[in-house]
Amino acid sequence: MRKVAIYGKGGIGKSTTTQNTVAGLAEMGRQVMVVGCDPKADSTRLLLGGLAQKSVLDTLREEGEDVELEDIRKKGFGGSWCVESGGPEPGVGCAGRGIITSINMLESLGAYEEDEDLDYAFYDVLGDVVCGGFAMPIRDARPRKSTLSAPAR
Repeated sequence: MRKVAIYGKGGIGKSTTTQNTVAGLAEMGRQVMVVGCDPKADSTRLLLGGLAQKSVLDTLREEGEDVELEDIRKKGFGGSWCVESGGPEPGVGCAGRGIITSINMLESLGAYEEDEDLDYAFYDVLGDVVCGGFAMPIRDARPRKSTLSAPAR
């Protein structure tokens, strides 16, 4: 499984890029999961036909620790798996810690195990989320050289 992190400041098209890439890979028959790592929890909306998904942190707040994988992961376009980490209430807590909680929960519930047959896991990460070392669980999503080149001037 390859892990791909798409990150940067708000408003630059991370979610659109992530969702379109995931949709394209799903249409090619790849098994893909996208984890929205933005407190706004809007990283999977297009893949879910415009519907908002309940975030992992909201699910934990409402249901406690007794959460199953199907409570936090939904089937989206082309059979892709969709997860939204969510975040703390604005101005309260650290969004990075919420992302770590979500990814650790996915790991503990078996979302990354071999029987899931995931080809790719995408992480749509808001670059403003700097506290708590949020990137540690996605440490395998190493920067790669782009195969695209800038247009000649």
